[in-house]
Amino acid sequence: MRRFVVVLAVSAVVVLFIASPAFAHVNIEPSSAPKGSDAVLTFVVPNEMDTATTTKVEVQFPEDHPIPEALTLAVPGWTADVKTASLTTPISTDDGTFNDRVDTVTWTANSGTNGIAVGGFQEFSVSVGLPDDADSLTFPTIQTYSNNQQVKWIQQTPPGGAEPDHPAPELILTSGSSGTPSSASSTPTTTAGDALPKNVATTSDVDSAKNTAIIGIVIGAIGVILAAIALVMAARRGRSTRST
Repeated sequence: MRRFVVVLAVSAVVVLFIASPAFAHVNIEPSSAPKGSDAVLTFVVPNEMDTATTTKVEVQFPEDHPIPEALTLAVPGWTADVKTASLTTPISTDDGTFNDRVDTVTWTANSGTNGIAVGGFQEFSVSVGLPDDADSLTFPTIQTYSNNQQVKWIQQTPPGGAEPDHPAPELILTSGSSGTPSSASSTPTTTAGDALPKNVATTSDVDSAKNTAIIGIVIGAIGVILAAIALVMAARRGRSTRST
C-alpha cells in the first residue's frame, strides 16, 4: 500500500507539471484581418505575476502605417485614453480626411479597483479602420503592475526565427473583401455609450484559462483517489483490530 501511495504522489506531481499554465503573451484577436477593412481588435492581456495585479495597459499604434481613428469598447472598472499624433500627410477615408493618427491607447484601472487579478486576464477592444498598404502591423504594449513593475511586450519576431520572450502583439493583414467589420465573435453584447455597434463582441480562448480548468479537474481526480485510499486503509485497520 505504501508503495502505491508513493507512486500515486509522484504521478500526481508529473501530471500537474504537464498541465501547468503555458507562458501566455499579450496577443491580438483575431490574429488576422483583411487589408483596408473595418475591424474590431481585441488585446488579450494576462496577469502573469503571483504577487501583483495589472493596473495599466498601454498599446502603441504603428507609425509607418498609421491608423486615423480608434473607438474603444467600455471595460467596467477601467478608463480608456486615446492619444493622437500629427500626420505629415493627411489620410483620406470614407469618414473624411484625418490630419492626426492614433499614437497610443491606454487603459488604466480606476481608483478603488484591483485591475487584472492574479491568475486572470482581461480583454480590451478597439474599432479601427485598417490600412491597405501593409502585410502586418505590430502593436508594442507596456503592461504595468500594482507594484510599479513593467513588462514591455515590444520585441520583434525575426522572419523564420524563434519567438522572443516578450513579443509585440502582431496583426496579419490579408487580401480580402473590406468594408465588413472583422471581429472574434458576432455574439450580441451590451456596450456603454456608442463606442461600438451593439452587435459586436469578442471572445477569447486563452491558454492559461484552459490550463487552469485542466488543473482543477486533475486535482479533483487526485482528491477522489486519495479519499478512496484512505477508506481502504481504514477498513484494513478495522479488520486488523477485530482480528486481535
